[in-house]
Amino acid sequence: MSIPVNRTLLVAVVSVLLAMLTIQSGASIAKQLFPLIGPEGTTALRLGFSALVLWLVFRPWRSLPNTRRDWAAIVTYGVCLGGMNILFYLAIARIPLGIGVALEFTGPLAVALFSSRRKRDLIWVGFAIAGILLLLPDMRGVDALDPVGVVLALAAGACWAGYILFGKRTNAQASGGITVALGMTVAAAFLVPIGAISQGMALLSWEVLPLGLVVGILSSALPYSLEMVALRNMTSQNFSVFMSMEPAIAALAGFLILAELLTVWQWLAIGLVILASVGSSLTPSAAKPATENV
Repeated sequence: MSIPVNRTLLVAVVSVLLAMLTIQSGASIAKQLFPLIGPEGTTALRLGFSALVLWLVFRPWRSLPNTRRDWAAIVTYGVCLGGMNILFYLAIARIPLGIGVALEFTGPLAVALFSSRRKRDLIWVGFAIAGILLLLPDMRGVDALDPVGVVLALAAGACWAGYILFGKRTNAQASGGITVALGMTVAAAFLVPIGAISQGMALLSWEVLPLGLVVGILSSALPYSLEMVALRNMTSQNFSVFMSMEPAIAALAGFLILAELLTVWQWLAIGLVILASVGSSLTPSAAKPATENV
């Protein structure tokens, strides 16, 4: 009996690691599109292609919301999802990918910590704050971080927190895949026109469209499917612990794909955020939220 269990856990671990790798590879490719169509155009392509793929995979028309209240929850969820995407892309246009992900991670981390009533979780709050404070001095000097980029990344984290909270409200009315497909459609509905107005016909360039499709698949459709495989084969706590490594994977992807070099202090700051996230995930609590990326 031990062999199938180990094999199942291996599949789950590989799935969650591949999900993180595809997400951050997609973000790295997206950043390479910024000089051509800007963060707004890149967001438009990502959300547009992601919505299309998710509709084909999950066929949400089979289980549409029935009440105005349900639609309101879906729309709010989609607005948070769209805000998370556009703000994150605007942030990493100004600051390195790994730092952007670490700052954005404060959103789901805050939801997890505020949902806990244990005083020991104040320790993890302290680690997260220390990580952010370590980045703040980098807004001055040779290795300065763009303060606007830092604020945008934190705002993306706030939207990620809203995505988690409102996503939980929609779970009762449909499966996770259908919910994300509908939310992605809402996000695309208001951000694709913004990208189109901002970038015009450049979005339809054959130099851009294939990369936009790749970003949509790598950043949303594929990792979401892999995360569902992982969640079916491991506990939510283990899933959260593995996902806590995402800022480090983002920094590694930024280095390998974008040649973004981080200072020792920036790596330490990322490590503190990861430590806070791992500690929060390991703290027993019935109210821990999932921190899925989309």
